[in-house]
Parts: sequence; structure tokens; C-alpha cells
Amino acid sequence: MQSKDILKNLVQFDTYKDKENEGIMNYIQQILERKGFKLEHKTKCLIMSIKEKCNLGFLGHTDTVQSGSDWIYNPLEITEVGNKLYGLGICDMKGGIAATLKAVLDIDWDKLNYGIKLFFTYDEEIGFKGVKEINRLNIEIPDNMIIGEPTNNELMNGSKGLVELKVEFKGKSAHSSNPEKGINAIEKCIKFLDELKQFYDNLRLETDNRFEIPYTTMNIGKVEGGKSINIVPNNCRVYIDFRVIKNEHIKKIVERINRLKESYNFSYEIINDIKPFITESKKSKTTNFITEASFIQSKNKYILGTGPMNAHEANEYITIESLDKLVEQYKHIIDELCL
Repeated sequence: MQSKDILKNLVQFDTYKDKENEGIMNYIQQILERKGFKLEHKTKCLIMSIKEKCNLGFLGHTDTVQSGSDWIYNPLEITEVGNKLYGLGICDMKGGIAATLKAVLDIDWDKLNYGIKLFFTYDEEIGFKGVKEINRLNIEIPDNMIIGEPTNNELMNGSKGLVELKVEFKGKSAHSSNPEKGINAIEKCIKFLDELKQFYDNLRLETDNRFEIPYTTMNIGKVEGGKSINIVPNNCRVYIDFRVIKNEHIKKIVERINRLKESYNFSYEIINDIKPFITESKKSKTTNFITEASFIQSKNKYILGTGPMNAHEANEYITIESLDKLVEQYKHIIDELCL
């Protein structure tokens, strides 16, 4: 079976919000069992391995985002145009899963000393529930892990961390003709954001050139509040995103939020708190997006997948050359680490 045939079958499963999770996991399990892999764990996640001692693991999520009305191809079928393969999730990241399956099927495991462990997850696009489930298990994670997210065949050895916050301000309503009778929650939010921005301007002076954007970034992604133009708003909510280069920045951000809370009397929720990671390497190439690699407790972890990188876009595609190259890259890694 060729990698394109495997990919065709994977794309046919509608795994937006894990709709056909059972079907795709059964398909993957059947392929691997015919090769001699044994089942280690199966719920909505699937973990399979070959040989007792595993020095290497591959991880991939099976869910996709939703296709939009701007697709010109059937998202649940592979459409081949020239050297391009179109289909929902083909880049993010069924192409990586197909390459993984093809690579392990081509390997003569009798000639290798170490085995491999394969992890297939769900709910990566929304809440990372699949990889979090794996972390709760007592199954051993290999020292070396490959996550098959799209990288255009470039080996990535790190990723920034992520802190996402929801901050809520309360005020007091009043008619806009006499605003002094009220307490304007949006004004409180603006003053808070101004102070937070001053803190951030200092934080970004600390750099790490191993990242493409070598400093921690801050984004005010969403502000909502108020009811009408002629009413003093009694509520305001803001969502803030930090992409951090070091663990200490997470601590500094939370400490500053708590200090500002004393001045502005707001409530807040940490939506996500994900630590950055760098696997030591002679040459560093890191991602600007969060992957399941950030959750895996492994000594050495890398991100390597197909391309070009156009995840979540209409008419998502990869090139045939990229898929074939990735299979060979995976086979080389297996030969190198499992001898």
C-alpha cells in the first residue's frame, strides 16, 4: 500500500470534532496489527507498539478543523491536481499520519534492536484532550518523540509556550448623560491594559535567538462589554495571549496580573498555561505555533511533517514530493534510532 492510498483512506473519515473517531482509529489499528504491532491502549486514543524496548515514538492527532463554504474541492476526498493533493486535514495532520504508517510498514523490524511506539490522539484542535489523556496513563513514553505536524519537511526542535487569560471587570450602570453616577468597566479595562503593556514592553527586552520571533509576544485578542452607546458599561471582558520564550515569563506574567488585580479589582481565568521547550540540537529551528509536543514528557522531541504549511486554510493541500520525502525522513530516523 502506497502512502497516497493510506492518505486517501484517512481523509475520507470526517473527524471534525472527532465525529468518526472510532472509524479512523479502527482503520489505523487494522493496518498496524497486520504488520505485527500490538495494542497497548484504546479509547478515543490509540497506542500501539512493536518490540519490547522502544527507543522512538511518533504522535499524531486525527481530528481536523471544519471545512468552510469557500472550498472548491470535496474536503473528504483527495483531489490530485498536478503535484498537489487537496483534502481536509491533509496538511494538519493526516499527511504526517500517512507518512508514519507507510514508514513503519516498510521497515523490516527483525533487523532492528529497538522498537517503536505510535500514539494517535483526538481533540487537538480544540482542547488537547487526547494528549492529556495519554499523560494520565502509566504507559512509558520513549526518549525520542516525533510529532508529525506540518513543517514543510523541516525538523523543528522547539516551540514557544502559551499563556491565555480571560480578565473580567465589573462596574456600575448609569445613563450616559450623567456618567459620574456609574463606574465604567471599559475604562477600568483600558487603564489595566495600559499598565500591562508597560510591563510587557520590558518583558520583551529579554530574547532567545533560537526562536524565529526571539522575544515573548503579547496579543490583546478580544474585548467585549457594554450594552448600548448611552449606558455606562457595568462589565468588560478581555482575552489576552502571551507566547513565551521561557518558563520564568509565565511566572512573571501571573505575578503582574495578581498585582494589577489589587488596583483594578477584576477576576481572571488562566485558559491555557503551556510551557515552552527546546530540545538541544546543533541547529535550532522552532515553531511559532503550539503542538502536542509541548505536552509530551520526553527527553528529546521534534516536530516534522509535510508541506507546504497551509493548515486551517480553504483547499488545504500538500505536495506529493513532500509526502514521499517525509516517508524517507521517517524511515531514516527509525533506522538511526532503532538499530
